[in-house]
Amino acid sequence: MKSTGSASCLATLPLLLVASASVVAARPHAHGLFDNIRRLVHPTKLNLSHSGTPTMASSMHVQASNVVPILATATNTPFTEISNGNGTASVTVLLESNQLGPKPLELIFQDGHQAHRHDAHPANPHHGSHHKHTRFSTSTNANEVLVAESLATPIATVPHGTRIARVARQIQTGTSNPNDGGYQSWVLAGYSNPTSAAPASSPSTSLCPANNGTVFRSSSGITYQTICGVDYRDNIRPFLLVSSFEACIQKCDAHNYNTHGVTCVAALFAPNRLSGKDDCYLKSSITHPSFGLTVEGAIRYSVAQSAHLQASATSTSLLASLSTTSGATSHSSFSNPRTSSTLSPVASATVSPPGVTYGTGSSVVAPRVAGSRLHGPSENRPTSQYIQYDNAQGITLSKSLLQVGVNGDLSTGYDISPQTGVLDVNIYTQNALAPLRNKPHISRDGGRGGYLNGQHIFMFCDTGSYSTTTTASNGDFLDFVSSSVAVDVGMNALSGNPIHLQDGIGAWSDNVGRQRGFAPLTQGEQAYNIAMQGQGQRYALWIESSLIPLDAATGIVYAPIVYDNVNTVTREAVFTYTGSALLRITAGGRGGPVAQRPIRKLFDQDEPEWGVPGGLRSWGPSGIGGTDGKVYLFADVSGGLLMARVAADSIENRDAYQYWTGESWTTIMPSVTSKAYFIEGPIMDIDIFYSPRHMTFIAVYLTIYADSTFYYRYLKAPHAIVPSYAPGGDKNSDCAEYLLKYGWSDEQVLYKAKPGLAGSFIYSGGVHTRYFGSDDIVNGGSRLLLSWTAPTGQNPASAVSEYQIVTAEVNLA
Repeated sequence: MKSTGSASCLATLPLLLVASASVVAARPHAHGLFDNIRRLVHPTKLNLSHSGTPTMASSMHVQASNVVPILATATNTPFTEISNGNGTASVTVLLESNQLGPKPLELIFQDGHQAHRHDAHPANPHHGSHHKHTRFSTSTNANEVLVAESLATPIATVPHGTRIARVARQIQTGTSNPNDGGYQSWVLAGYSNPTSAAPASSPSTSLCPANNGTVFRSSSGITYQTICGVDYRDNIRPFLLVSSFEACIQKCDAHNYNTHGVTCVAALFAPNRLSGKDDCYLKSSITHPSFGLTVEGAIRYSVAQSAHLQASATSTSLLASLSTTSGATSHSSFSNPRTSSTLSPVASATVSPPGVTYGTGSSVVAPRVAGSRLHGPSENRPTSQYIQYDNAQGITLSKSLLQVGVNGDLSTGYDISPQTGVLDVNIYTQNALAPLRNKPHISRDGGRGGYLNGQHIFMFCDTGSYSTTTTASNGDFLDFVSSSVAVDVGMNALSGNPIHLQDGIGAWSDNVGRQRGFAPLTQGEQAYNIAMQGQGQRYALWIESSLIPLDAATGIVYAPIVYDNVNTVTREAVFTYTGSALLRITAGGRGGPVAQRPIRKLFDQDEPEWGVPGGLRSWGPSGIGGTDGKVYLFADVSGGLLMARVAADSIENRDAYQYWTGESWTTIMPSVTSKAYFIEGPIMDIDIFYSPRHMTFIAVYLTIYADSTFYYRYLKAPHAIVPSYAPGGDKNSDCAEYLLKYGWSDEQVLYKAKPGLAGSFIYSGGVHTRYFGSDDIVNGGSRLLLSWTAPTGQNPASAVSEYQIVTAEVNLA
């Protein structure tokens, strides 16, 4: 057992938070029907109470023990929709259960309609006579219309409780945000030819070439950009047969819904295919383009904006085709503007689409600080809504497991708790949105982040929620979680002002502002925290590094699992590192960034803390946002940083990781006493990134000396470093390997931050890359955004909060 050496998240909220009965609130718990309930919550509930009369409060809250969510299973069978032509529809829902017995069972729709019940035994004997089918039908004008198959069809069910089987689809009304990347309307899982209402806006019937580059919304509210005559290599199989370009786009949206992420980034429709042949091709990336084909395509707009196509004669043709759109409703997303007049590009720079400017010449350009500007403390701007969702109670641990001290089985031996983690706003949850009663006050510790899928996200450690706080009165304590997440809204730092941070709709667990937490806990960790609240012990997942991008739509973090033991008398705390969990993070939806925990513990307690201080993404020949290349991880040991690496498609496989010995790569993990440093020094927080402007790597870090100073070094290679995907790059090289081959420059001061209001040192400092677009340091510009945590010494419930998240801009010419 060892205590964690990181200072990033070691500051604690007052003991009030540990002793309070609400320290780790027993927030709603899901039924655990699916591995990732955060994406599959449905707002409509079945009431199985014995009262004989179904009840549903106007707030949609009912007793969790009597609630079964309406869920759909994936099938490939047809369905029928029956409409009476006056705005209402005939609704049929089919259930299967061997638990109903004499209990009354009623179906309540969102508009209060009650369905009629018809019981029948299955026509297919495969299900056995002990099962009973219950069919509901009604006419309703509710926002949700569910259509089911006939009773004669075999039923596929999900494994627990009373099940809804084969719900064909859901038709919804209401508006959606065209740019939030969420799933806003029509599709349920698994149907071969879903239909929908007409798109809010779509290209004309004669799509190509007149509408090349047009930005439009699909019927499920996703923003796309059309592209004509271009194919991409990375197919999602099987190929599909559809009737139109719009139907092909629907297939892409449906695929993303079914896979619970943005795995389809483009859809291509071939209008000239012979009848009966596949004509719809979904794409997992937009690398390796081919030209001159008769295809009508659409790329998700957020992906198109961040895509980095391989620089070649063909990609230049693509840029030209997109920049000369006719009748387009928006500018080309592949343009390469340099919008700032304060930065001068490197002389005779070479432009690599879409927005990365590389220096020229054969030598590294030594970076120098040309100026800086303090923005000040950030402001919290919480959303005004939350997802109104009730869960059942969590598990209860035996007394033998409720002991003081680390028990690794609580992290590895239990499933992920659906009480924790941000909820998505999707077709299951968008009708369960409800207003927050008050504007909650948030006090956060930590604050690293990065850019992902069009959003600049900030990830925090310990976070306390309070009722509304003013300058005249402090708020009341509500809740405490070990991690939270917010996104930058307004991009105020572009103009030199403090940033505004917004917690997503899916971050809240109730209408007063308690939070669910960002990094999901296991059921064992959550149950232990609830049982030990007030005694000073808990498990926490702290995010102490910047986001490592994995592909165009996903980022990863290696989050330390920390055991926190606070002496309730002396208030002394001991933080023990127990290993690290791998988090996959997606962003872009209205619910807020979502973290999944596919590997509950990847590295163990007595091993180097791989990935905890961060890492970097070494992109392969397909370029930035591609799926090839490697991920490099750092581990902070006494004297410097160690390095490990893994192929980008193998991050969840512990056996695939390799470790640097000082001379070569090996699969044998070094010990915590290893001195195979790739960079030396008393480093506390660090970011290492490639700068196209300077044609080398730059390290930005704080030290353990508590001097509130950001330092930087650059890699002193004897030649310019050019990535494999850049113009003139070696397609067979991995430029990150130069980090092990060459030495670093002397340490220089990048930025001297003011101490916090309490006079104590800053910590949790980092670089938020890609904030300044084409002027950003990683895109060939010179601007970089710094952030850090500054303790105030104030009450966390006060308007100032216990911590301030502060940002500044530095110009590194």
